[in-house]
Amino acid sequence: MGNLINTIKRFIGNKNTVTILGVVAGVLVLWGFYSYRVSEATTPIKVPYAKEMIEAAEQITDENIGYTEINSKFLRSADIITNKNELINKYVTTGTSIPAGGLFYKSQVVEKSALPNTIYDDIPDGYTVYGLAVNNHTTYGNSIYPGDNIDLYIKATDENNKIMFGLFIEKITVLGVRDSSGKDVFGSSNTGNPAELLFSVQNDMYELLMNAGYISGITIVPVPRNRNYSVGGGTPKTYEFFKDYILSKTVQISE
Repeated sequence: MGNLINTIKRFIGNKNTVTILGVVAGVLVLWGFYSYRVSEATTPIKVPYAKEMIEAAEQITDENIGYTEINSKFLRSADIITNKNELINKYVTTGTSIPAGGLFYKSQVVEKSALPNTIYDDIPDGYTVYGLAVNNHTTYGNSIYPGDNIDLYIKATDENNKIMFGLFIEKITVLGVRDSSGKDVFGSSNTGNPAELLFSVQNDMYELLMNAGYISGITIVPVPRNRNYSVGGGTPKTYEFFKDYILSKTVQISE
């Protein structure tokens, strides 16, 4: 027994033996790591797919979704949604569709508010959507958001070249903020530059605002308020003054 132990000690103490054992251990580690990466890259992963074609601006429901397996290596190289909870009640963005059997890419799926025309769905009769041209400066560093209640002021110059500035519309709700291409400014993680604020106004107010936009020297100025600023305010005292001023600069078309 003692001879066997001495033999093992001499074998382990041999430099060549240590080198060989180190090489073998290194090869085993590399082989294990390689096997793990190959297994990880080739293991199939279940992802949702469209059971039938889903058109642009169409809502995605649970009935639209099935599951299929894809290679996990492909998943890492593609922007694919892997959880159906990220899909249900979302919408297919405009300009695209998802074919039957197709996977759901993140760039194709948006919230309803991100669709250009959905703000018109709940506009009551007798109202029209008005778009006010803005920029990053006039929106106070892009700090006006959909759902905010703000005021609209008018800046103008009278016949004596004196500046007029006052409240025109009080407590109006912002329906959307669009960039120059008509996309929702806040529709993705990459916030865009505001170009237009959208409101719903009564038809006669819409005509006044449109007329004001065509009159040289009149500027409509959005003014944000705090979060407690509720909708449904009264008519400001300066409204009739600016209404008469706008009408004096326009011709009324008889019906």
